[in-house]
Amino acid sequence: MTTFTALTKLSSEDAAFALSEAMENMEPEPMGVGVFELEDGSGLWEVGGYFTETPDAIALDLLAAAFNAQPFLVSELPEIDWVAKVRRDLAPVEAARFFVYGSHDADKLPEGRVGLLIDAAMAFGTGHHGTTLGCLRALDRLDSAGFRGRNVVDIGCGTAVLAMAAAQIWPGLVRASDIDAVAVEVAEANVAANGLDGRIRCLEATGFDHPELQDAAPFDLVFANILMGPLIALAPDMARVTEPGGYAILSGLLVEQAETVQAAYVAEGFALHHREDIGEWTTLTLMRGAGG
Repeated sequence: MTTFTALTKLSSEDAAFALSEAMENMEPEPMGVGVFELEDGSGLWEVGGYFTETPDAIALDLLAAAFNAQPFLVSELPEIDWVAKVRRDLAPVEAARFFVYGSHDADKLPEGRVGLLIDAAMAFGTGHHGTTLGCLRALDRLDSAGFRGRNVVDIGCGTAVLAMAAAQIWPGLVRASDIDAVAVEVAEANVAANGLDGRIRCLEATGFDHPELQDAAPFDLVFANILMGPLIALAPDMARVTEPGGYAILSGLLVEQAETVQAAYVAEGFALHHREDIGEWTTLTLMRGAGG
């Protein structure tokens, strides 16, 4: 089946979501529309529609003008079995003691490693990205230094790979939340596939805005692998829900953004415990001070 994409960029989050809703009413109708904040520090948002028929160029031009967006770039995608391609391209990832793999590579799990199964069809957050890799390494580093998480939460969990990693090495209930309902469903499927039912609670929430998360606080370890803007916005809440002496592992950050995020957390009573740069991405491990 031939697929067409229509992509544009604009500077306003509200306008981006409004544009995406307007695209859903186009004829021919898109089979899906997505909104993403670009991770290049530009502050731009990308809106993309996916079509099984050639999209109406005039309608796209009118929508771009109405929402002050850049002109749409329309492309035809080749007929590819994308899941098969991902399976070929995504080799297992070793992140310290953790081994992230797809079911097609189950026979490659090394003895003595902690396996995390993420199938190709649910590939966002597989460990191939420097941010996820950095978070897994940070978790291993804390555990190797003697820290044991008793009350852990993964904010913006995606596939829940970080929550699953914590649940694999420590007892107790781990909570994982995401703003996107589909991501929560994916997380629940991954939790079941890894035999962690009853060990991880997957919740739909914006930040810590969920009764269960508020009741469960304070946490001794918080993962937040998201983006710079949301991380800065979360800093006051992060200080409120992280216990003194507890840790926050933050990523989704470009190297040049790390100091800005770190400063926002230092202002809320955190101190830098460790920083790791992997390519263009940074992972920060921060400790909340006793007086924070």
